[in-house]
Amino acid sequence: MPERSGASAAQLPTNDSPHMRLVFLGSGAFGLPTFEALARMHDIALVVTQPDRPAQRGKKLTPTPIGEMAARIEMPVIKPQDINTLESIEQVRAVQPDAIVVIAYGQKIGVELRNIAPMINLHGSLLPKYRGAAPINWAVMNGETTAGVTIIDVADRMDAGAMYGSASTTIDPMETAGELHDRLAQLGPDLMLQVLDDIRRGAAESAQQNESQATKAPKLSKAIGTVSFDQPADRVRAMVHGLTPWPGCTVLHEKKRLKLLRVQDVESPDSATQPCAILDGGLVACATGAVQLLSVQPPGGKSMSFEAYCRGHEVTAGSMLMPIVEPSEQRA
Repeated sequence: MPERSGASAAQLPTNDSPHMRLVFLGSGAFGLPTFEALARMHDIALVVTQPDRPAQRGKKLTPTPIGEMAARIEMPVIKPQDINTLESIEQVRAVQPDAIVVIAYGQKIGVELRNIAPMINLHGSLLPKYRGAAPINWAVMNGETTAGVTIIDVADRMDAGAMYGSASTTIDPMETAGELHDRLAQLGPDLMLQVLDDIRRGAAESAQQNESQATKAPKLSKAIGTVSFDQPADRVRAMVHGLTPWPGCTVLHEKKRLKLLRVQDVESPDSATQPCAILDGGLVACATGAVQLLSVQPPGGKSMSFEAYCRGHEVTAGSMLMPIVEPSEQRA
C-alpha cells in the first residue's frame, strides 16, 4: 500500500449503506475477476465497454470479455465509439453512481465524465513504474522480479493519478506475460473492494506518485515479436516470456519461422560457441550462457515440446536461430 495522504479523503462522499451504486468501464479480460466481485457485492447500474469488433478468420463481430459477461448476467451495457460524447456522458450521469470503476477500458476519459463521481482505475503495475498499455509485458521483458496492481485516480495524464492502494507478487522466471496477467487480475477484487469501502465511508486516502520514478510501458506491436540471441541468456528468456502469448516471439530456423513459447536460461557448455547456434540438448548459445528451448509452435501448428518438434523437423547442431528482420529494418 502507498503511504497515505488525507488530501483527497474529504472530497469523497459518505454512504451509510455497504452497497454502492457503480458504473463499470472495462473491456479486457484483466477486469473480469474484479467485475465479478463487484457484481456480487455492489449494484453495477451500468457497464460501459468497447464496441464489438471483428474477430478471428470469420471476422464475426465479437463482444469484449466484459461485454460478454455483462450480457450473460443481464446487466445494462452501452458500447460507445467515444465515451466522451454528450450522449455517453448523460447515460453515465443518469444512473447517479456513487463511484466509477475503470479497468482496461481502452479509451481516454475526459474531465466531464470524471467529474460525475469518484473515478478509480485498477492498473497492472506497481506505479509509478510501467505507465501505459502493456505494463505486464514490459515488466517481464525487462526482467523485473516483482509485479503488482495499483488503484489510482483517473487523471489527464495516462496512469499518473494519485494512488489509493497496491498489491504485489513475485514474478517466476519461468512465467509468461500471459500467466502473470491472469495472476495479477486475481489481485484486483480484494484491493478494489477495500478502496471502494474507504470511499463509501469517506475514509479514502491517497498518495501522489513520484514522477522521478515513472517509466513507460507502450503498446506492443507484431513488429517487436522476435528476439536476438546475441545478448545474455537471462535477457533472452525474459524477452521470450514477455512476448508470450501476444505478439509472440518468432525466430527463423533454416528460413522457416518458429515461435518460441517457453525457454530456460542455463550455463553454456561451450562459451566459445557463436550466439544463435543450436547446441546439443535443445540449447541455443547466447552472448553469455544459453537458453534451453522447452516449448515451441510451428506456423499453423500446435504448441509442442522442442523435443517433439525435432522429431518432425531436421534440427542439426550448429544450425542457427535468427531474429525476424522486417524489410524496413533491412533497408535501414
